[in-house]
Amino acid sequence: MPSPTPESDDPRDHGAGNAPAPAPDDSCLCGSGEVFAACCGPILAGDRDAPTAEALMRSRFSAFALGDTAHLRRSWDAAQRPSAAELEASDDGDLRWQKLRILDVDAGGPGDAEGVVEFVAIARGSEGKVRLHERSRFRRVEEAPGWVYVDGEIRG
Repeated sequence: MPSPTPESDDPRDHGAGNAPAPAPDDSCLCGSGEVFAACCGPILAGDRDAPTAEALMRSRFSAFALGDTAHLRRSWDAAQRPSAAELEASDDGDLRWQKLRILDVDAGGPGDAEGVVEFVAIARGSEGKVRLHERSRFRRVEEAPGWVYVDGEIRG
């Protein structure tokens, strides 16, 4: 994970992260093919809810890449959410999250209460390439950000 920053009440607080903050017309970090301003940018800024579980997953990848711990905590189910100190303790040092590939989406659409997103995320650091393959569970919530991450099963 990127270097977290202290918790903040400001939804626009972005941490130091390893990736430079993209300009609004840059390609989104999540690899959707959309520009940042039309994809993850408004979700990270708290200006728009994630319409689907996949959109929240993509915004969380972008948040990891940017070190946006405020969005990571806000988009974590309250029952599972780590404290800011726990999130900081799980810091993976110099990892730079570079690529996200969505493998499967089960439900998680605008009319669903729950959804599952399976993905592979690639990072690089001093130890070389890191590959995270996870099947993540999400649930819809009434408040922002619209969906929350519940938990995930690491795959081989």
